[in-house]
Amino acid sequence: MRLAARWLVFFAIIGLYVVFLGGVFYYNLFKWTFDEKLKQDIIETVKIHYPTLKTGLLKAKYITMEEFDIMSSLKNDERVSSIIYLSRNGSIRWHKDARFIGKQFDEFQKTVAPPTDAIAQAYVSKVPKVRQVPKQPFYEIAIPFSVRGEIIGIVDLMVSRAGAEMLIGSAMRKYAFGAVGVLFLLGLPLYFFFHHYVISPLEALKDNVDTISMKNFDIRFTPRKDEVGELAGSFTRFLNKVKIEIDSIVNKDKKYKDAEQKWWRSLLGIIVPVEQHVIVVDENNNVLYANFELAGEVDSKNIHLLDVIDSQQQNLLRLVGQAFESPNQVIEGETVFKGDNLNVKILHVGEASEMNRTLILFYPKPSISI
Repeated sequence: MRLAARWLVFFAIIGLYVVFLGGVFYYNLFKWTFDEKLKQDIIETVKIHYPTLKTGLLKAKYITMEEFDIMSSLKNDERVSSIIYLSRNGSIRWHKDARFIGKQFDEFQKTVAPPTDAIAQAYVSKVPKVRQVPKQPFYEIAIPFSVRGEIIGIVDLMVSRAGAEMLIGSAMRKYAFGAVGVLFLLGLPLYFFFHHYVISPLEALKDNVDTISMKNFDIRFTPRKDEVGELAGSFTRFLNKVKIEIDSIVNKDKKYKDAEQKWWRSLLGIIVPVEQHVIVVDENNNVLYANFELAGEVDSKNIHLLDVIDSQQQNLLRLVGQAFESPNQVIEGETVFKGDNLNVKILHVGEASEMNRTLILFYPKPSISI
């Protein structure tokens, strides 16, 4: 995978991970904020009517018209699904189902089980209590009314969280849209920065490295004072070392070849008579030594065997091939060399492919005495 693609994938994964964590945080924040607002709004709405409800609870045995109007207005609130209004003696002062009005709350519980213990907790603590209805999107909010520490009544409401859920959903959609926008606005300049300062210089360095050959070890790269520039410098230093090593090997090879030519010249100059011709070739059939003038050759240092002998001399070529197949054995035969019918001896020596040598000796045929 390309570096730019990896960066995009990495940025996307990290971005989505951050967005996810932020989403979890903001969801809980929104939930807490909107739920608390819902609870406080309901409690404050009921407490506004405290003076009227207090008067009715203390002076009238049954619900007054003022209390009835308050209960009706609370019932019409779309957030409130049900209301139980209890008096000081525990009787139901108001309920949407008229058959429960006047009954004791203990008797009511036998018919309709309370969803939570909010009423009991509010009665004991004398402060409003909010309980989440298990597995349902409702809060039970019990708001007690007291005078000099004595409970005179309780308003219990079942409050729906549907409105809060809608607000939370709307807020989360806005968060998701904003988070994606921030990732895009943040990622776009980062990508251009990454492409301009990393990808493009690396591609330029790659193109320069591709142009390197055995004859040219130079990297034409604009100097930079960053990691890419240091990489280019390392390449340049490495290539300089390679060039030095190659030059050293070439020089050693040249010196070795020159020394070998002197060795063949000294050895064969002693054991081969002047009237005989000898040729020594290397593993590539390039002439290493010849005891005669290689006339007509421009570069005597790079002469191939076929430049010396006539390629039409199939007999000689066959003998050379036979010598290759039978190393360390002398192959003898007849051939024509320099216009003369001569005998020839060919010896192919050497085990390793880079150290093979072939010696070809041409010598006159013996004269036939009569």
